[in-house]
Amino acid sequence: MQKRISAFIVLIAALAAVLVLAVSVGSESISIFDMTEQGRVILFDIRLPRVLLGACVGASLAVAGASLQALLRNPLAEPYLLGVSNGAALGTLLAFVLLDGVVGARPLMAFAGAGIATFAVYQMARTRAGMNVERLVLSGVIVTTFLSSIIVLLTSLLDAARLRGYTFWLLGDLSQATYDGFYMTLAAATAGTLLLSSQARALNLMMIGERDAFDFGVEVGRVRMIVFGSASVLVGTAVAASGSVGYVGLIVPHLVRLAVGSDNRMVVPMSALAGAVFVVLADTLARTALAPRELPVGAITALIGAPLFIYLLRRA
Repeated sequence: MQKRISAFIVLIAALAAVLVLAVSVGSESISIFDMTEQGRVILFDIRLPRVLLGACVGASLAVAGASLQALLRNPLAEPYLLGVSNGAALGTLLAFVLLDGVVGARPLMAFAGAGIATFAVYQMARTRAGMNVERLVLSGVIVTTFLSSIIVLLTSLLDAARLRGYTFWLLGDLSQATYDGFYMTLAAATAGTLLLSSQARALNLMMIGERDAFDFGVEVGRVRMIVFGSASVLVGTAVAASGSVGYVGLIVPHLVRLAVGSDNRMVVPMSALAGAVFVVLADTLARTALAPRELPVGAITALIGAPLFIYLLRRA
């Protein structure tokens, strides 16, 4: 218990430190003690909402990944593999093309796309004996590939200017962050983390096996719907706000489990903190490595996450 409390304290301190670091550095040097009007605009209107949004996106994706891995008893299960992220991306693209300028269209369409993709994968994985975990992962790969094809087809219909903007967004982009986007993502991240944390004990039992969990009184179907529904909301709002930021839901829960074990009462909330730290650090690197040019934050998370995941596989 002492080790887990210490890990919580370390993560909270790390998040506070990276938030301060992220708003302090950038292509434009700003002195907090001698701030001009331009400096205040850069700090409070550009950097701060971007940093806060990045933290919420990281928390949402990490919590969704941790809960899906526990539910499906598969360390490779995460929003991108199961097609949830591509469903949200397709919904956002449709809003981008058909409903551009309509207030609230992108998050609503992203959530709808994530929900439809999740339902499709779930239905494909069902058998007479119940849900088959192996079929679920395979179904997720099929749906992901199919949705990717549709996204490529639709992007080919965009003009050059819109194509460049959407492509950069699709790779993960926090440069268009606003306080409204931050508030929406914060609400989803907070509600989703609390709801999934409330199911942590049931997820612990389901990691042993669904039949055993049922024998212990777990309402397996209800827990499954809560996890899938919450993951859809978390991923939908995150993708609508920032595009596809990969590897967060895959890598972060692994690192948290290495640090504190597999108890989801600790893994779920700590994944939220660790995911926030990871994405804020990645975005800080994305906007400062080649300043004044920016890199997609999704490219940075992939560059960090892929080698790290290979290391974890070899270590295991």
